[in-house]
Amino acid sequence: MKQYTNPSSAYKEARIRTAGQGQLIVMLYDEAIKQIDMALLALDAQTKKLDAIHNPLTKAQTVITELMVSLDFDKGGEVAKNLFNLYMFFNRQLMEGNVRKDASPVRIVRNFLAQIRESWVQIANTRVQPAASTPGVNIAG
Repeated sequence: MKQYTNPSSAYKEARIRTAGQGQLIVMLYDEAIKQIDMALLALDAQTKKLDAIHNPLTKAQTVITELMVSLDFDKGGEVAKNLFNLYMFFNRQLMEGNVRKDASPVRIVRNFLAQIRESWVQIANTRVQPAASTPGVNIAG
């Protein structure tokens, strides 16, 4: 068992361990948006500290790549394919914004991520009711 000196780290790990799949996806979107917001602040301030732009954008790309590899093309079908293409677009836009130090493509990605995140929040908060005709074993007794 890990010993934590930072209660925040312990809380974050417990939150991740107990989250459902939909909640984990929302957390990934939250992190990508947070990193993009940090980069946009630096871009808007026209900072000369290029790592204040580069580092959060590359972290956001890493999160988006994680979203890409989590896609299930067998179960997700067209939706998974469309999300994959969107994630590819997002990573290209973030790379372009990072190289050119241009906030415009970064803002586009941020806006799309926020919209898709809201959809995932709704999905994560929807409880799936098993169909009455679904055969199965009642383990409740």
